[in-house]
Amino acid sequence: GGQPYGFGPAAVRVDPGTTVVWEWTGRGGSHNVVADDGSFESDLSSEEGNTFSHTFESEGTFKYVCTPHQSLGMKGAVVVGSGGGGVSEPDYGDWFDGVSNYDETVDERGSSEVTVEVGVDNGGQPYGFGPAAVRVDPGTTVVWEWTGRGGSHNVVAQDGSFESDLSSEEGNTFSHTFEEEGVYRYVCTPHQSLGMKGAIVVGSVSGGGDDGGGGDGGGEEAGGGFSVPMPSDFVGWLALLFGAGGGLAVAMVLGAESYAAYREHSASEQQYVGEQSTEAAETEPVEEIGQEYDPIGTATLVAGYFVLIALLWVFMYFVEFIGGPTITG
Repeated sequence: GGQPYGFGPAAVRVDPGTTVVWEWTGRGGSHNVVADDGSFESDLSSEEGNTFSHTFESEGTFKYVCTPHQSLGMKGAVVVGSGGGGVSEPDYGDWFDGVSNYDETVDERGSSEVTVEVGVDNGGQPYGFGPAAVRVDPGTTVVWEWTGRGGSHNVVAQDGSFESDLSSEEGNTFSHTFEEEGVYRYVCTPHQSLGMKGAIVVGSVSGGGDDGGGGDGGGEEAGGGFSVPMPSDFVGWLALLFGAGGGLAVAMVLGAESYAAYREHSASEQQYVGEQSTEAAETEPVEEIGQEYDPIGTATLVAGYFVLIALLWVFMYFVEFIGGPTITG
């Protein structure tokens, strides 16, 4: 993050019996190396070239920090194991049903930082994450980078552990560091129904083990029936409020006009009846009033305005969230 408060690489995988040597660069003041489980600890030092070593005999994930700079993100992990073997594909359930660009989980263990593209091809449309599923070590930072295709996207974890802003800008990035083992499912909210889903597998999780992503999180299945997308930013909610407010205003105006017309017609009819009762018996037959109040026609007109307002709102919403880039006036 622009400051000399990191280990490089932040996460590394080694075989049992390997000796890891930490070497000081002399930058950032005094540092140390302290295991979370207390299995190893170095002295504080700011001297360039100073070293500390530890031999890892047993398999497992060993997390460590620099005590003075832990709050600044100076953390690391040593994963002692079989170098990528010994794990099977996680049981995602039906999470990736209908997600065309998912083939298997890409193993990126041993990397301190992994990039996932946002807006890659998924069934012929730019509504996918690439790769859709990736496996990393605890302590790894995953960086999502926008391609600029497919309109506005975001990255939202099903368990609420991370969430990015909506963006359509090419080169925009969002990052999150995964500390705990588990399976973290995430989506692009506007395009979830189009199969824009992904998963981060942290550690050696395989088969049907517990996950850190909160299961399906109540999320909808891709292609699993009709779903109504809801606005996820200020523009969408503004369009919804304007549409609803406009429809209500039109209904009130038409209702007031209809009621006034009805009152006027009723008064005219009463006046006419009163005049007829005072006339002589030999007067001419009562003439029927040419135009009568038509409640069905008025109701049809009101309903038509409601339908028109609803169609305009649906058009505005889907152009904004399902179509191309955001258009602002």
